[in-house]
Amino acid sequence: MAHPQASETCDVLIVGGGAAGIATAASLLRRRPGLDVVIVEPSERHYYQPGWTLVGAGVFTPERTMRETCRLIPTGARWIKDSVVDFAPEADQVRLSDGRRIGYRALVAAPGIKLDWDAIPGLNETLGRNGVTSNYRFDLAPYTWKLVQELKGGRALFTQPPMPIKCAGAPQKALYLSADHWQRTGALQNVDIEFHNAGAVLFGVKDYVPALMKYIERYGVDLRFNSRLTSIDGEARKATFAVADADGAVSEIVRDFDMIHVCPPQTAPDFIRNSPLAADSGWIDVDQATLHHNRLDNVFGLGDACSAPNAKTAAAARKQAPVVAENVISMLDGKALKAVYDGYGSCPLTVERGKIVLAEFGYGGKLLPSFPAWMLDGRQPTRRAWHLKAQALPEIYWVGMLKGREWLCAPDCVEPGVAPRAQESAA
Repeated sequence: MAHPQASETCDVLIVGGGAAGIATAASLLRRRPGLDVVIVEPSERHYYQPGWTLVGAGVFTPERTMRETCRLIPTGARWIKDSVVDFAPEADQVRLSDGRRIGYRALVAAPGIKLDWDAIPGLNETLGRNGVTSNYRFDLAPYTWKLVQELKGGRALFTQPPMPIKCAGAPQKALYLSADHWQRTGALQNVDIEFHNAGAVLFGVKDYVPALMKYIERYGVDLRFNSRLTSIDGEARKATFAVADADGAVSEIVRDFDMIHVCPPQTAPDFIRNSPLAADSGWIDVDQATLHHNRLDNVFGLGDACSAPNAKTAAAARKQAPVVAENVISMLDGKALKAVYDGYGSCPLTVERGKIVLAEFGYGGKLLPSFPAWMLDGRQPTRRAWHLKAQALPEIYWVGMLKGREWLCAPDCVEPGVAPRAQESAA
């Protein structure tokens, strides 16, 4: 089928101006300043989402986590404030919501993830009131802190849906920081805390579980595995869960609450799931080492929407962006792709105000610490990790990652024909 001529073209078209998209654009332009890079992103505001956990604990103000998108577009890149509605890879084009078609030599898909609030009946109608909150939204994180301060007794529920989700530790972070506040103010003895986790383990990398379990016990948390939130009645303050037993049989329970922190189910965005870019899973179908599309020669994917089996975190995007930038340049030059991604992700688990268990790991749960153990042992709660999270990481994000400064994340490269380490460690 013939496609209309593109209204404009570029060397590299980046779909998504979030952390992954902007970081990739910056890394590309640092490597090749004259490259014609276009970013398609509809949002006028850009958010440092890892900070929302600290907003929900009264540590950060919301304003500290937000900047205007126009201030973050790298010098040399063009920003199209619109949305992609479909892809035509056979014509090297995308179509925007206003009907324009943009042509490209290389496509980088970094659209982020869809938070599916509507998947829980009753949730959307009651978010931000009736004690129902979530740190997964900029406007709701302050409400979390308000609820935590006001709760002097009763039942507080925290939920985690089936994987994958962005920042798998975030539901726990909300729990720990809330419980820490109640302990410091003397209210903890009057608060019953339940953590309803749809999965079967507290954290996916076993090396960090012992330290986390000490805090579960310290705060007296009723830990409920295989318990998935299915609906909420905000007015009645009741939450319904589907609970699977050891034999897989599922039953339904209803829990009253005074406060509930919800982590919504998450999927790839609809326009990705219904596109030629998607794997059967719905995620962008990429090689987990090179982040090159498995079927489309001039397409790459990274960030929360790609199919690589890494933790979906900003730290992962920070490591992925230089890999994609390096490989896009190689592809444009007709050279073999050498840069590989090892699955690195980081989850600073805020177990109390002032201490963090710094989980850093790659494919297969392999530990990938950034610092030697004598300096910072991520398996133990430390104040150094707290200072890293609260002070250093926001600046690394704004003036490092989004500016193409690849501090501690320069890409590893392999020679053609050599098995990438990322694939070896995932075995």
